[in-house]
Amino acid sequence: MTQIIIITDLDGTLLHPRTYSFDEASPALELIGTRSIPLILCSSKTTAEIEVYRKRLKNKDPFISENGGGIFIPEGYFGFPVEGKLMKGYRVITLGKPYGEIRRVFKEIQTGTGIKAKGFGDMDLMEVAHLTGLQLSDAELAKQRDFDEPFIFEKGEKGAEKFLCAIEEAGRHWTQGRFYHVLGDHDKGKAVGILKGYYERAHGDVKTIGLGDSFNDLPLLQSVDHPVLIRKEDGSYEERIKLPGLIRAEGIGPAGWNEAVMALIRGISR
Repeated sequence: MTQIIIITDLDGTLLHPRTYSFDEASPALELIGTRSIPLILCSSKTTAEIEVYRKRLKNKDPFISENGGGIFIPEGYFGFPVEGKLMKGYRVITLGKPYGEIRRVFKEIQTGTGIKAKGFGDMDLMEVAHLTGLQLSDAELAKQRDFDEPFIFEKGEKGAEKFLCAIEEAGRHWTQGRFYHVLGDHDKGKAVGILKGYYERAHGDVKTIGLGDSFNDLPLLQSVDHPVLIRKEDGSYEERIKLPGLIRAEGIGPAGWNEAVMALIRGISR
């Protein structure tokens, strides 16, 4: 039997872009549970944030934090040894650079370019909550970062190209979801590739479904068998994502997620 694996972004994909609700995806989530299909949460969110949603979803599968910076595999999950340091019940495979190093580079670029870019590390809880629409308690979790720094340009996109070039010249990388992010040499696709290898070792024949809505999801979508692009709240699709076989979900956020996942599970299972 082919083992289906689903790897999904959270914000704007499984979660509604404004309410952060996944209620509209309930039918597909129920089907996933009934068929024991692994659901890998792969997000720019922190470990602390993702663990909240794992509890709400009753999810026991591995997850990927901060745009691929860390892979968290529950100890004993695969039934054979996996790489990574044992931390709080997970085997943690670290692909990202330490947050302190990312912040140091970010501050150097701020100073060197004079461009008004502001990271989460420069903001207090109220600012992060206002910017994201999160409750203060959730904003606190969003600031507990390990591998990447979300940031905004305070004067719109003025100076953005120069700042992003400076990140690359400093030997770091950037991506963009709801916010810009500066990070090390990692992305969602690299993390997905490692996890997929473990699932292939455990199950043999594996088919992967990947879902995302933003530019930072491109590496994820490039690394799966069935890539799904979710509509944004304004009804548009991320125009920088163009892939062979790309499925464009009709609905927005969890509504589109639900429709695409239901159809793909049924199609693959035939």
